[in-house]
Amino acid sequence: MPGTFEPLPGGGAAVALDDVEISIIRSLAVQLLELIGPGPGEDAPDDPLAELFAEGPSEPPKDPVLKRLFPDAYSDPEGTPGPKEAEEQQAYSAEFRRFTENDLRAAKRESALAVIRSLDALTPAGDGGAILKLSPEESRQWLGALNDLRLAIGSRLEITDEDDTDLLYRLPDEDPRKPMVMAYLWLGGLQETLVSTLMP
Repeated sequence: MPGTFEPLPGGGAAVALDDVEISIIRSLAVQLLELIGPGPGEDAPDDPLAELFAEGPSEPPKDPVLKRLFPDAYSDPEGTPGPKEAEEQQAYSAEFRRFTENDLRAAKRESALAVIRSLDALTPAGDGGAILKLSPEESRQWLGALNDLRLAIGSRLEITDEDDTDLLYRLPDEDPRKPMVMAYLWLGGLQETLVSTLMP
């Protein structure tokens, strides 16, 4: 089981992680939380009505990682739209973002927190590391967080398509991006095996 998720009887998944792997995943999840930022209700007193009617931003984020995590909902997949189409797409995207981004941020925040909580609750094994066991719901939260972490790292590495990923395998060891590349590829393996445990 080392390095790969395996299905548990009755649902859920398990993976053996060593102390370094636990530390890396936890650190990345904390960084993701810091990047996403606090929720709208975390800095103010609890007011369910205010939170219900709170509007999100209408402009896309400036940070390229956040832009990747919260992309525009409307864009032309065929290429560059004309001026009128571009203006319409921008208006539709702004409206969509205004009413959905707060919820998207909350969901991503909750998934990252679920990762941190489950790692903090681990009981160390005698030889170091631990076996992480996830319920089906925790597996889905982990899957979301792993996807967000890979999107964030991929954005920092400027990965836009499969060809970029192929180049990563050929980076020399002295390249300063190598540790991020190794984390990106490793998280991809975890994500892939976790997906397979959720398949019927």
